[in-house]
Parts: sequence; C-alpha cells; structure tokens
Amino acid sequence: MTKHSGRSEGDKEFLFSDRDFDRVRDLIYRRAGISLSDSKQEMVYSRLARRLRAVGLNSFATYLDLLESESESDEWEAFTNSLTTNLTSFFREGHHFPILAEHICKKQGQVRIWCSASSTGEEPYSIAIAVCEAFGTLKPNVQIVATDIDTNVLATAARGVYNIDRIEKMSPDRVRKYFLRGKGKNEGSVLVRPELRALIHFERLNLLDDRWAIQPEFDVIFCRNVMIYFDKPTQAGILKKFVPLLKDDGLLFAGHSENFLYVSDDFELRGKTVYALANQENKRKNLDTRALHRG
Repeated sequence: MTKHSGRSEGDKEFLFSDRDFDRVRDLIYRRAGISLSDSKQEMVYSRLARRLRAVGLNSFATYLDLLESESESDEWEAFTNSLTTNLTSFFREGHHFPILAEHICKKQGQVRIWCSASSTGEEPYSIAIAVCEAFGTLKPNVQIVATDIDTNVLATAARGVYNIDRIEKMSPDRVRKYFLRGKGKNEGSVLVRPELRALIHFERLNLLDDRWAIQPEFDVIFCRNVMIYFDKPTQAGILKKFVPLLKDDGLLFAGHSENFLYVSDDFELRGKTVYALANQENKRKNLDTRALHRG
C-alpha cells in the first residue's frame, strides 16, 4: 500500500489524513477522470482547504462525507473546479497554427472546430485569430465550440478580458487587430474584439461523461495538454468517442507531451502532435456511427 505523509492538527489548519487524500483521489478520478499522483497532496490540501472555509466545515472527512451524500450539488462543481489545472497561454505550441490554417483553407462551406479544453480562453481565441488570418476577414464562415469542465474558467473565457501581460509575446499588429486596450479604470487590461468572441460558443462539457451534448462533423478537434491528467484507459475511451465527431479528413491536435499512438489505433500521426483518422475501415465506422447519430 502506498503511504502518504499524514498531517496533524498542530501543523495544519485542518486534519488531512492519508485516507482523506485517497478519498479525494478516488472522487476526482470518478468525477473527472483526473489521476492525482502522491506528489499532489500539498496541492490538494491547499486548494480544498479554501472550500472547507467557504462551507464552514472543520475537517476533510466531514467535507468529503458531504460530497458523497449529494451526488449532484453546487459543491461538486466547486470541488472539481478547485482541482482542475488551467495552465494556458495565447498561441501555445505555435507550430500547430500554420497547419490549422493550411487545412481549413481547403474547405468549402462552414468550418467547424472544437476546442475541448478551453481553460480561460487563450486557446480558442488563438484559434479564432488564426482562422481570421487564414481567411483574411474578421467574419469567416467558421464556428468554434470551446468546452471545459471548469465553470469558473469558462466564465473568464467568455468575458474575454485579460491582463495586458498575457499578450506581451504577440506582435503589435496582432494586438491592434484583435484586442481593445482598456482605458481609465480598465487600464492594464485588454478585451478580445467582439468579432472574435462571436465566432466562439463556450459551454461546459466533461470529457468523462458517457454522452456528450455536442454535434458531430468537426473539421478540427483540439485536445491539447488535457490527456496527460488521465490514465491510459480513460485516454483510449475519449479518443474512441472523438472518431465519429471528426469528418473523414479531419485533424486532431494534441499537446507536446502527449502521444496517442500507444493509446489508440483509430488515429495516425500526420505531423508533430497532429493526428488524422487511421484508415478506410475506421472511416467507414465513422460514417456508420454518424448515421446512428442522425437517426
């Protein structure tokens, strides 16, 4: 059995035992598919201690009992939000965006893109900027669906307001075209232009749910730097559910430390962390599954 460093009431505000940590790991895995390593114990204590204070409880055991007694409650959402990591930036892993631009410029009609882990919005807005530059207009025929399990970061993303240091690595030309600088009490912040915000629909989605309330026929799916928090069986299940959502020639973009070739045979590598559906047999399965969706 793995042994964790237990805590005493003398050195921490709340008692946080080995059993408490194991219960947290089990709950967040079942709820969101996140696998927490032993090294995350300090992080878990720090983030959930805020929830204990917020709800007026004095022990982790009591707090976890509360969660388990109510399968659906606002506190479950707060618990999940607290343990979700949301590290992101504008144009992160920049080698993907020229590939995206080349791919969508070949398309006829509306282009549909799904950003499946949008966090605070930097990624979907980067996608929107790349799309506008590819088509040479602020109003391209493109729909971007941006989802995340964390409702707090989705609210931040939908507002589209960022500290100015978040865009400091962007070219001045891009900043002028796609952001409005705050004035007066808003000085030091920027607002994403309304034309960009209009391209994106933000909604909550848990990748671990059995069914996703999302329509198929995507030209592109971004699933970057989220699979690293899941174990291999969970990754395989999510990738399997991506297959019927992608068009036959669609692309799946992964994070720099993610390799799907050892997890799924549904996809093949088409570039640096860029994947496509693997073969004709998978494409036929894709079409059959889509027909079921429509039926």
